[in-house]
Amino acid sequence: MNMSDTTLELSRELPHSVERVWRAWTDPTFLLKWLGPVDYPAIQVDADVRVGGRWRACLAGRDGKRLWQSGTYLVLEPPHHLEMSFRWEGSNHEDGPGVETRIVVHLEKAGQGTRMRFVQTGLVNRKSTEGHRYGWSSTFDRLHEALSA
Repeated sequence: MNMSDTTLELSRELPHSVERVWRAWTDPTFLLKWLGPVDYPAIQVDADVRVGGRWRACLAGRDGKRLWQSGTYLVLEPPHHLEMSFRWEGSNHEDGPGVETRIVVHLEKAGQGTRMRFVQTGLVNRKSTEGHRYGWSSTFDRLHEALSA
Protein backbone atom coordinates (compact mmCIF):
# COMPACT_ATOMS: atom_id res chain seq x y z
CA MET A 1 0.00 0.00 0.00
CA ASN A 2 1.24 3.49 -0.71
CA MET A 3 0.46 6.63 1.27
CA SER A 4 -2.30 7.70 -1.14
CA ASP A 5 -4.14 4.47 -0.29
CA THR A 6 -4.32 5.40 3.39
CA THR A 7 -4.33 9.22 3.32
CA LEU A 8 -7.27 11.44 2.45
CA GLU A 9 -6.68 15.07 1.45
CA LEU A 10 -9.51 17.53 0.75
CA SER A 11 -9.59 21.28 0.29
CA ARG A 12 -12.53 23.67 0.35
CA GLU A 13 -12.93 27.37 -0.26
CA LEU A 14 -15.57 28.77 2.09
CA PRO A 15 -16.97 32.32 1.82
CA HIS A 16 -16.73 32.83 5.57
CA SER A 17 -14.09 34.19 7.95
CA VAL A 18 -11.40 31.95 9.41
CA GLU A 19 -12.82 32.68 12.86
CA ARG A 20 -16.32 31.55 11.84
CA VAL A 21 -15.01 28.31 10.30
CA TRP A 22 -12.87 27.70 13.41
CA ARG A 23 -15.97 28.11 15.58
CA ALA A 24 -17.81 25.58 13.40
CA TRP A 25 -15.07 23.03 14.18
CA THR A 26 -14.79 23.79 17.90
CA ASP A 27 -18.28 24.67 19.19
CA PRO A 28 -20.24 21.46 19.98
CA THR A 29 -23.57 23.21 19.28
CA PHE A 30 -22.30 24.30 15.86
CA LEU A 31 -20.77 20.86 15.16
CA LEU A 32 -24.19 19.29 15.65
CA LYS A 33 -25.51 21.40 12.74
CA TRP A 34 -23.13 19.96 10.15
CA LEU A 35 -21.13 16.94 11.33
CA GLY A 36 -21.82 13.78 9.38
CA PRO A 37 -22.72 13.15 5.75
CA VAL A 38 -26.18 13.99 4.44
CA ASP A 39 -27.35 10.38 4.86
CA TYR A 40 -25.80 10.05 8.37
CA PRO A 41 -26.13 13.40 10.17
CA ALA A 42 -24.96 13.77 13.75
CA ILE A 43 -27.67 13.56 16.38
CA GLN A 44 -25.33 13.99 19.36
CA VAL A 45 -21.98 15.73 19.72
CA ASP A 46 -19.93 16.07 22.90
CA ALA A 47 -16.63 17.93 22.77
CA ASP A 48 -14.16 18.97 25.47
CA VAL A 49 -12.22 21.30 23.18
CA ARG A 50 -8.77 21.47 24.77
CA VAL A 51 -5.55 19.62 24.11
CA GLY A 52 -6.11 16.17 25.60
CA GLY A 53 -9.89 16.69 25.66
CA ARG A 54 -12.16 14.06 24.16
CA TRP A 55 -14.85 14.39 21.53
CA ARG A 56 -17.60 11.94 20.60
CA ALA A 57 -20.43 12.00 18.07
CA CYS A 58 -23.32 9.75 17.11
CA LEU A 59 -24.33 9.65 13.44
CA ALA A 60 -27.81 8.36 12.61
CA GLY A 61 -28.76 6.74 9.32
CA ARG A 62 -32.22 6.99 7.81
CA ASP A 63 -32.56 3.25 8.46
CA GLY A 64 -32.08 3.80 12.20
CA LYS A 65 -28.49 2.52 12.23
CA ARG A 66 -26.19 4.42 14.63
CA LEU A 67 -22.48 4.98 14.08
CA TRP A 68 -20.36 6.36 16.92
CA GLN A 69 -17.07 8.12 16.30
CA SER A 70 -14.70 9.63 18.82
CA GLY A 71 -11.20 10.89 19.47
CA THR A 72 -8.93 13.24 21.34
CA TYR A 73 -7.88 16.81 20.55
CA LEU A 74 -4.12 16.73 19.96
CA VAL A 75 -3.26 20.26 18.75
CA LEU A 76 -5.33 23.46 18.97
CA GLU A 77 -3.86 26.67 17.54
CA PRO A 78 -6.85 29.05 17.21
CA PRO A 79 -8.06 29.98 14.71
CA HIS A 80 -5.85 28.25 12.16
CA HIS A 81 -4.82 24.73 13.10
CA LEU A 82 -6.57 21.74 14.66
CA GLU A 83 -5.42 18.14 15.02
CA MET A 84 -7.39 15.29 16.52
CA SER A 85 -7.55 11.54 16.58
CA PHE A 86 -10.54 9.81 14.98
CA ARG A 87 -11.88 6.30 15.37
CA TRP A 88 -15.11 4.41 14.83
CA GLU A 89 -16.50 2.75 17.94
CA GLY A 90 -17.89 -0.78 17.90
CA SER A 91 -17.84 -3.20 15.01
CA ASN A 92 -20.61 -1.78 12.82
CA HIS A 93 -18.28 0.16 10.52
CA GLU A 94 -16.21 -1.32 7.68
CA ASP A 95 -12.94 -0.10 9.27
CA GLY A 96 -13.71 -2.12 12.39
CA PRO A 97 -12.88 -1.29 15.99
CA GLY A 98 -9.49 -0.09 17.13
CA VAL A 99 -8.42 1.69 13.93
CA GLU A 100 -7.34 5.17 14.97
CA THR A 101 -6.61 7.82 12.37
CA ARG A 102 -5.37 11.40 12.64
CA ILE A 103 -7.18 14.44 11.28
CA VAL A 104 -5.46 17.75 10.56
CA VAL A 105 -7.52 20.83 9.68
CA HIS A 106 -5.72 23.96 8.56
CA LEU A 107 -7.59 27.21 7.95
CA GLU A 108 -6.14 30.21 6.13
CA LYS A 109 -7.52 33.46 4.80
CA ALA A 110 -8.24 33.27 1.09
CA GLY A 111 -9.61 36.49 -0.39
CA GLN A 112 -12.78 37.35 1.54
CA GLY A 113 -13.14 33.79 2.82
CA THR A 114 -11.24 30.78 4.11
CA ARG A 115 -9.33 27.94 2.51
CA MET A 116 -9.84 24.80 4.58
CA ARG A 117 -7.33 22.00 4.11
CA PHE A 118 -8.27 18.64 5.61
CA VAL A 119 -5.98 15.61 5.87
CA GLN A 120 -6.84 12.25 7.43
CA THR A 121 -3.99 9.75 7.78
CA GLY A 122 -3.87 6.14 8.94
CA LEU A 123 -6.89 4.82 7.04
CA VAL A 124 -6.82 1.06 6.55
CA ASN A 125 -6.88 0.80 2.74
CA ARG A 126 -8.00 2.44 -0.51
CA LYS A 127 -11.64 1.34 0.01
CA SER A 128 -11.70 2.99 3.44
CA THR A 129 -10.06 6.14 2.06
CA GLU A 130 -12.66 6.41 -0.71
CA GLY A 131 -15.48 5.80 1.77
CA HIS A 132 -14.15 8.56 3.99
CA ARG A 133 -13.75 10.82 0.92
CA TYR A 134 -17.47 10.41 0.20
CA GLY A 135 -18.42 10.94 3.84
CA TRP A 136 -16.25 14.00 4.45
CA SER A 137 -17.16 15.58 1.09
CA SER A 138 -20.84 15.31 1.95
CA THR A 139 -20.11 16.54 5.48
CA PHE A 140 -18.30 19.61 4.11
CA ASP A 141 -21.30 20.36 1.88
CA ARG A 142 -23.35 20.42 5.10
CA LEU A 143 -20.68 22.62 6.76
CA HIS A 144 -21.06 25.17 3.95
CA GLU A 145 -24.85 25.14 4.40
CA ALA A 146 -24.58 25.55 8.20
CA LEU A 147 -22.13 28.43 7.85
CA SER A 148 -24.42 30.13 5.34
CA ALA A 149 -27.57 29.80 7.48
